[in-house]
Amino acid sequence: MPTHTRRPSWIAVDWGSSNLRAWALDNQGEVLVRGSSERGMLSLSPGEYEHALLEVIGDWLSGTGLVDVVICGMAGARQGWREAAYLAVPTRLEDLVQGAVSPPLSDPRLRVRLLPGLCQTAPGNFDVMRGEETQLAGLVAREPLFSGLACLPGTHAKWARLENGAVTHFTTCMTGELYRLLARESVLRQSIGEDDLADPACREAFCTAIHEILSVPGRFPTWLFGLRAADLLDADLPTGQARGARLAARLSGLTIGLELAGLDKLDGPITLIGNAALSARYAMALEALGHESRRLDGETAVLAGLELAYRALTNSGKSP
Repeated sequence: MPTHTRRPSWIAVDWGSSNLRAWALDNQGEVLVRGSSERGMLSLSPGEYEHALLEVIGDWLSGTGLVDVVICGMAGARQGWREAAYLAVPTRLEDLVQGAVSPPLSDPRLRVRLLPGLCQTAPGNFDVMRGEETQLAGLVAREPLFSGLACLPGTHAKWARLENGAVTHFTTCMTGELYRLLARESVLRQSIGEDDLADPACREAFCTAIHEILSVPGRFPTWLFGLRAADLLDADLPTGQARGARLAARLSGLTIGLELAGLDKLDGPITLIGNAALSARYAMALEALGHESRRLDGETAVLAGLELAYRALTNSGKSP
């Protein structure tokens, strides 16, 4: 367990389905120490959360005195520590704290607030997010009146429309999960390797697939099996790992391109928030279609969003 010599002013936590990440911060927002655990929501019952949290942050606490802990993500889900009910859009991101809840605690050194997610309740357009809204809040912390389109690539990619710092609409696409299922669980698993978009040939295969699927999205199922057929028959493909990499790049282009084809409007510059490698892949796809983008690191965004919530709680006179 990492240790440090300065007691944190507060602790930020991003608690996902499969893991948690925690940061001890001083009053200026400087990260003193980081910690993590693989004890995500899927492995915990409500009564186990406090112990799982203390396993990560316990060494950061002094023997006495309260430390504020602000948590986003799945700890506030219905199956989590305690439910922090979704806030319906449109929602101003600095107002997330209005839906924060406190879970039951036995350790007197902790004062914990769980942030809510966002929901969309229009018939035929139901959607939810939990965790990504805090990354969007981090964008707004940097640009309070931000208006535009933001994308958070991932297993379930989120596209959010913001107007003057408020989320007005969002869409979830299961692109990352779809790719994984096709590459690892379908007949394509015999053909798909690991791509490398730094390789010009993989990059060309990826961008070609983006353009093709945008022109005829309905051919997606046909082009999928075409990957297997190309592996068996295409003499122009390289052999060995390079062959699997080329086909993986094409599959990635087809799935991301299908996601882009389903969006109502792409106007830029589009802000990409999250993992650097995945954001770079989306940036390449957007560039291939003539759209500008910019990137914000996911950790930077979630920390800024959690700090926005922490400051809102303390400035309002409400204890986190």
